[in-house]
Amino acid sequence: MHTTLTEHARCVWGDEYGPTPPCEAREHHWMYFAEELTFADAETILAMLRELCPHVIDGFLPVWVRNLVYRLILFQRPDDPAMMREASLNLVAHGPSWDGIADDLRARADALDPEGSKPGRIPG
Repeated sequence: MHTTLTEHARCVWGDEYGPTPPCEAREHHWMYFAEELTFADAETILAMLRELCPHVIDGFLPVWVRNLVYRLILFQRPDDPAMMREASLNLVAHGPSWDGIADDLRARADALDPEGSKPGRIPG
């Protein structure tokens, strides 16, 4: 049995930064992970993301998981401009299909925190 969301993700997709530990759990199908992710709190989701994908464009998590992760975090933190900017970077980094959504997120973040949009500032 997996004890954390991070461990569960690592068992399903692996870890670019370390070995995937041996695991006897039956929950290695992505659907079990998606179910656990759906009900996780923002801090748990962020801990997994920070450990498995610390540089936005790295890690083995599929793009659909990353998109879902940011969506779930923003549902729980709807007025967090730093998360909106990070989610926007993720969308831009993983395909032009979501550029409009990324632009909207940046605009919402800038409206909430105009200082955070100044050149040279690193989001997060």
